[in-house]
Amino acid sequence: MASDSSATQLKSDALMEQMKLHLSTDAGKAVTKKIGLVYQINIAPKKIGFDEVVYIVDLKKGEVTKGPYEGGKPDATFSFKDDDFIKVATGKMNPQIAFMRGAMKIKGSLSAAQKFTPDIFPKPSKM
Repeated sequence: MASDSSATQLKSDALMEQMKLHLSTDAGKAVTKKIGLVYQINIAPKKIGFDEVVYIVDLKKGEVTKGPYEGGKPDATFSFKDDDFIKVATGKMNPQIAFMRGAMKIKGSLSAAQKFTPDIFPKPSKM
């Protein structure tokens, strides 16, 4: 079995690539200016806490990177299963409902977490 984490293909990988492009647009720059926070998003293929892929959505610099945050601690950290992250990011599941159902776990600043809404993500073209 490969220990290389890239062996795990997540549906969320494509969404994060779209997010990178989105942040370079005027709409994305407006989000960066409005939010100004750093989010760590842990995405697990099947079960939260296992084989998670870590993404940093830096809404201070307007960047999305894979791997742990290098600049200290993120403002808030979210953990999701791959499918649930897609639902929240595309607006198919309300983040508060996801949290109450245990589909999303949060660590860090609650006020930062409340700014984590589907609005920060690009609108899906046709998924």
